[in-house]
Amino acid sequence: MKNPIAMLKEIKNLLGVELSEEVKTESQVILAQLKLENGTVLESIDFKNGNDVFILTEDEKVALPKGEYKLEDGRTLEVLNEGVINSVKAEEMPVDEEEVEEELDETKYPTRDEFDALKEMVMSMKQEMSDYGDKDKEMKDEEMEELKEELSKPAADPIKHNPEAKKTKKVLYSQKRTNSTLDIVMNKILNK
Repeated sequence: MKNPIAMLKEIKNLLGVELSEEVKTESQVILAQLKLENGTVLESIDFKNGNDVFILTEDEKVALPKGEYKLEDGRTLEVLNEGVINSVKAEEMPVDEEEVEEELDETKYPTRDEFDALKEMVMSMKQEMSDYGDKDKEMKDEEMEELKEELSKPAADPIKHNPEAKKTKKVLYSQKRTNSTLDIVMNKILNK
């Protein structure tokens, strides 16, 4: 069975008539959804006191039974009458008096004089680091000069051609075979 809104839209398209605003707004009810800690999806018009709440399943909506339920966001949903929200409470964090006193304990924080001394120590360390950086830069410059000198020298002695050196005879693959009559004649012509 088709959705009534879809049917009205088809009729509108066939007749070329515009739907009135009343028809559009009456059929549109937007429901809010929240999840419990275990992943169960709950649905309600608005998750406020007195509104109906349902468990959303694949087939149908089931009224939420009485009890307290923990939501994914840490709030607690309380249902006194089946399917009706009694309250939605935010999780209360226990306050530890020791923690409050610990936060206010001023002995853990430096005084103004201690802070100034620490600041001066950091500034002197920065100065030492920059002085060290200058010395390091001078050493790098010297190393670069040495490297440039070394690279400007020739890599090896130049190679010279020696025309008097004995040439080695190149052996071709065809010379390994047995000589034919043609080879013998050609060798005699060349005077080998």
